[in-house]
Amino acid sequence: MRNMRYFCTVKLIGHIFTLLVVAVIMLNVSEIHASALNRADTTGLDSVKISLLTCSPGGEVYSLYGHTAIRYTDYRRDIDVAVNYGIFSFSKPFFVVRFIFGITDYEMGIVPFDYFCMEYESEGRSVYQQELNLTREEKAAIRDAIDVNYLPQNRTYRYNYFYDNCTTRARDMLLGHMSRAVSYPGGKESYPSYRDLIHLYNEDYPWARFGNDILLGLKADMPTSLGEHQFLPFFLKEDFDKAVIANPDGTRTPLVVRAACVVSCPAVAAGGGFPLRPLACAWIIFAVVAAFVVLEAVLKTKLWAFDAVLMVVCGCMGLVIFMMFFSEHPATSTNLQILLLNPLPLFFVYRTAKRAKNRRADKFWKWAVVAVILFFIGGFFQQYAEGMYVLALSLLARCVWNIVYEKKYLSV
Repeated sequence: MRNMRYFCTVKLIGHIFTLLVVAVIMLNVSEIHASALNRADTTGLDSVKISLLTCSPGGEVYSLYGHTAIRYTDYRRDIDVAVNYGIFSFSKPFFVVRFIFGITDYEMGIVPFDYFCMEYESEGRSVYQQELNLTREEKAAIRDAIDVNYLPQNRTYRYNYFYDNCTTRARDMLLGHMSRAVSYPGGKESYPSYRDLIHLYNEDYPWARFGNDILLGLKADMPTSLGEHQFLPFFLKEDFDKAVIANPDGTRTPLVVRAACVVSCPAVAAGGGFPLRPLACAWIIFAVVAAFVVLEAVLKTKLWAFDAVLMVVCGCMGLVIFMMFFSEHPATSTNLQILLLNPLPLFFVYRTAKRAKNRRADKFWKWAVVAVILFFIGGFFQQYAEGMYVLALSLLARCVWNIVYEKKYLSV
């Protein structure tokens, strides 16, 4: 293949063995270029096999949902590589912030297939292969498209978790360059929402799920289509298993001619993480709020510092949700959780605390009650993160108590 070079997909700092492998790969760059194919040449393609690779989930947050790549094998020219659309680097400035705001750039890379398998085996992740039923012309078209995609000016793309990721890129590279139509018998008109689909993979990682759900908005709860639900590697794998090709002579043949597990590893066990789930933490917050309400009722005094802390914490969390409205991730806009967690308390905390300290009432609590009620109504339209309803009850109880306390003990 033209312009193919080997390089490492994930650099594990401190692993001497991996560094040695990378060094060997770099030394073989010239050999890969020497094996480049002629784009106009379709001879010898009977020795070429192209497969979809699906990797099982890992233990890191970014690997919970699996991974997809393409295997290109040319036995005649002794080429066996994995085409990977999931290359990124944590070392880039502000990686986490850029990822949250949807401005993360991923790269396409090509590595030796043996190294690809070695990497995933070292992580304890299985790799499944589905060899595709392609004509010589389709193989040539995919090969040439990979060559063009791998040009320096083309290999980088703006990653989007739902709409343009390593799985959708691999799928489009394969199906988009087939001359015959592919269909999915038994396919449905609609599938579960994006949120429900990713919930299938992060059940054992409650805080990762909470982080996703707190940032995802109303659009993530809309039903997905056949193509949209294929953004997750194993859904694409399952669809490929049942996919058929419509041939020019009217016959239909399976898209996958052979399937195998090329790397077999036990499922990765969920890590320890924080021992309490978000719901348990929300009930603890509720208990703390209730305790302060009881304490103030008994002492007949206002512990304004506690309210100031709550307002600052909620305001900071709300600031993150508000900023996600400007993210390039379409599914993060219109997030109704901003009714409960929003930046406004940051603008009122000083005034509210000062008035409470001077034993004067403040209208902020009435506005806050309205916002919390609207939050509960929004729950009919959007699925909230775990524990958010309990947190809303805590804040509602605190707001109502402040209104009652101010009417009873403070001046307007």
